[in-house]
Amino acid sequence: MSIVLSIILIILVGGIAYAFGYFFSIKLREKKIVSIKELADKIVSEAKREAETIKRSATFESKELMGKMRNDFEKSTRNATKELQQRERRLADKEMGIDKKSAFVHKREQDLQRREKEIFQKERAVRAKEERYTRLISEENKKLEEISGMTKNEAKERLLENLKTQVKYEAAQMTREIKEKARMQAEKEAKEIIASAIQKCATDHVTETTVTVVSLPNDDMKGRIIGREGRNIRAFENATGIEVIIDDTPEAVILSGFNPIRREVARIAIERLIVDGRIHPARIEEVVAKAQKDVEDMTVRAGEDTVLEVGIPGIHPELIKLLGKLKYRMSYGQNVLQHSKEVAYLAGLMAGELGLDISDAKRAGLLHDIGKAVDQKYEGTHALIGAEIAKKFGENPVVVNAIAAHHEEVEPTSPIAVLVQSADAISGSRPGARRETLEAYIKKLDKLEQIASSYDGVGKVYAMQAGREIRLIVEPEKVSDAEIEEVANEVARQIEKELQYPGQIKVTVIREVRSSEYAK
Repeated sequence: MSIVLSIILIILVGGIAYAFGYFFSIKLREKKIVSIKELADKIVSEAKREAETIKRSATFESKELMGKMRNDFEKSTRNATKELQQRERRLADKEMGIDKKSAFVHKREQDLQRREKEIFQKERAVRAKEERYTRLISEENKKLEEISGMTKNEAKERLLENLKTQVKYEAAQMTREIKEKARMQAEKEAKEIIASAIQKCATDHVTETTVTVVSLPNDDMKGRIIGREGRNIRAFENATGIEVIIDDTPEAVILSGFNPIRREVARIAIERLIVDGRIHPARIEEVVAKAQKDVEDMTVRAGEDTVLEVGIPGIHPELIKLLGKLKYRMSYGQNVLQHSKEVAYLAGLMAGELGLDISDAKRAGLLHDIGKAVDQKYEGTHALIGAEIAKKFGENPVVVNAIAAHHEEVEPTSPIAVLVQSADAISGSRPGARRETLEAYIKKLDKLEQIASSYDGVGKVYAMQAGREIRLIVEPEKVSDAEIEEVANEVARQIEKELQYPGQIKVTVIREVRSSEYAK
């Protein structure tokens, strides 16, 4: 019994434990379910909050984006409006310009119509004159045949001669009128430009000769310069290539030589020897060598100073050195470096007036006589030599052509070349700039008068203003008023062909008719 009770008890206890465990597991499951529901509710709540936050952020960003897009749209609209207004203004200006051009064209059309009408009237007048001349010629032909009994061929020759004379007269008159109109239109502006350039360019000119006088402290120094048996003076002349003239001139010696650079070296050397007091062949050679170096340095400095003064950058050092040598060159008594600077200034001023490149004009003007600085190893004219040297050292083609063409040895290819020709003529022909020998001057005047006297109908010829003007007095019976223009033109062309001269020569033809009668 006890075993059965124990088993029953155990079964009861196990059932109670099972029931308790089952109940506990149900409670635990319910508790987990509640906690899971709470967690789910929490997650949902957080999700809702995050969604709300995202929604608010998206709303704010969308508002900002909309504001920015609105601002951009308004800005682009304003720009488009402004551009449209500008285009409208430009269109209005163009319309106004078109209206003005239309009015101008209308006026030109009226002028053309008026001119056509005038031309038509002139043509009608010319035809009337031709008919009148034809009628007169016909009448004269009949009269000649009736009166003189001329043959038809003879009368025809007479008529042709008369017609030639008449045509020549009218052609000369027409040529004179055309030239006068062209001169009136062109001379005014040309004179203004040239006069302005000359007035702005006022430079000093120094005339040098082939001798240099060196002062001595006393006459005893002459003996020291000569030296024993003349050894000092021979050494000096051999070292410098310059002749030393010692005469009765008190306290002075004369250095004579064609080459101005050598003469300058000799002057510096002899002045230093006089100051130093030690005069003997070895010392002479030493001082002359040093003087040569100093003159070379002075030459380079003169070239550099000239380039800076004129205001032309980028010139090759060799060209600068050649420019400096022009300081010691003379042409008709005019210093070539000073002349080159004056030509540069004049060409630059005229180029400025005409709206051309001032730098190229001044550059070509300064370098136009560079060919005069080289020695005798170069063959040819100084203009062509200078152009070759300028091309060699990188000058541009406009400058090279202006240098080559400034004496009309080649054709000018740019207005700059023509300006350099004009500036060179102005600088050389200005009163006092250059000088000529008496013999050359007289020959020039004789040649001028011979050329002018060779024309038929010229009675008297006078060379005036030192050969700058030639006046012809023609015989009124042989030369008419209309033909004097032709005579002046032919004489001028002949002078250009046969003579070489700086500047220009004015040809003036005078025709004077006098009539006298006596009252009784």
